[in-house]
Amino acid sequence: MPQPGLQEAIGGVDERIRRARQLYERAVFGGDEGSLADADRNLDAVEADLAVARGMLLHTRFLLRRDDAPDQAIEDAGELALFERAAQLYRALGDLSGEAEALFWVGCFHQVVRRDDDSAVPALERSLELASQAGDKVTMSEVLRHLGIQAHRDGRLDVARQRLEESTGLRREIGLLPGAAANMVGLAYIAAAQGRREDALAILEEASTIAEAHQAPRILGQVNEARSTL
Repeated sequence: MPQPGLQEAIGGVDERIRRARQLYERAVFGGDEGSLADADRNLDAVEADLAVARGMLLHTRFLLRRDDAPDQAIEDAGELALFERAAQLYRALGDLSGEAEALFWVGCFHQVVRRDDDSAVPALERSLELASQAGDKVTMSEVLRHLGIQAHRDGRLDVARQRLEESTGLRREIGLLPGAAANMVGLAYIAAAQGRREDALAILEEASTIAEAHQAPRILGQVNEARSTL
């Protein structure tokens, strides 16, 4: 499943580099030294955007390797550093949405790659706080999904269901339907654990329909795996 925000990040990088060049010209031709400080801020934002985008690619490679050969899925030492650097830069820039996204990826790295929920949850909770302030529904949907996963692992099924349902609602709202289908796989497992087998099967049927309609074979594979366990 494509990770959210990658295309937006690339587009933002292009625009910020263009802006930095304009500020350079203002300084070199017009003698406006203040433009250089603005250019620095633009390039800090470029660095942050690129760090998130590159880290997302590393993370996705890990996921795909884990799908195909779990024993060969090892962490890339650079992934966490990229997300932490991005969070630092966004924080200095006062970019709430950017910092929220970077912190989400910090938490996601700890949870998914290292399977360390104790380290993941503080980053995820801070990310949700910032994303809520910024009205960033994409990041909110991602964080809620992963907080739901953590609650499921802890056996807090009602909390897990609530988190995943909130995330699914947001993903539907923003049009990320393959992501909604991915959440529904988790909701089916929760329903089964709560003794709601018919609900679980109905949820998986809807998830399958969405995954097929949106050409998301990886999610469809997860749906079929879940069906085989019910």
